[in-house]
Amino acid sequence: MPVRSGDDPLVIRKLEFMGGMASAGGWRPESTLPEIAFAGRSNVGKSSLLNRLVGRKKLARVSKTPGRTREINFFRINDQFVFADLPGYGYARVSKERKAEWRPLLEGYIAKTPQLSGVVQLLDMRREPSEDDVSMLDFLAELGMPTIVVLTKSDKLSRKAAAERAEEIARSLLLDPDQTISFSSVTGEGRDELASAIVSAVAAAPNA
Repeated sequence: MPVRSGDDPLVIRKLEFMGGMASAGGWRPESTLPEIAFAGRSNVGKSSLLNRLVGRKKLARVSKTPGRTREINFFRINDQFVFADLPGYGYARVSKERKAEWRPLLEGYIAKTPQLSGVVQLLDMRREPSEDDVSMLDFLAELGMPTIVVLTKSDKLSRKAAAERAEEIARSLLLDPDQTISFSSVTGEGRDELASAIVSAVAAAPNA
């Protein structure tokens, strides 16, 4: 499923898995390239979104067991920037000990990575934002981190219902509806819009 060229805002010519970071302050691949992180609760559709975004079927593993990913996985894109796939948070069956490990990993990475150029925050369009979702958005706002809010699984609703839900979620989070992107990994809705937003965030990075 190669990414098409033409008007595609993000043509993937080269993609490389760089490795994973398992603990706050632990090993991570060396890189000075701008980074874009992807965050969201478990089962929000992050792996499917990443696969659709880069046009690969198995870039990010689509797990049947939410909460399984325990590392921050790094992917170098076109030797120009890096995608950081953060562990999903908020899955009820994950132990309290595991959750306690993830929080410093996520927050430490976001707060202490100078080349981090933006965060793509995923929310399930069908559900109300959770306390964890709101806490993450508040944390990003406190840091002044450029954030792209993506509402996943838009194909699960009718076009009208999806538009209404997008407005409701934006209103509840005190966002302008234009600050959110409705996305479907099934139909590809929102893929190019998200790609354009990522390219813009990378271009705005000081070290781009």
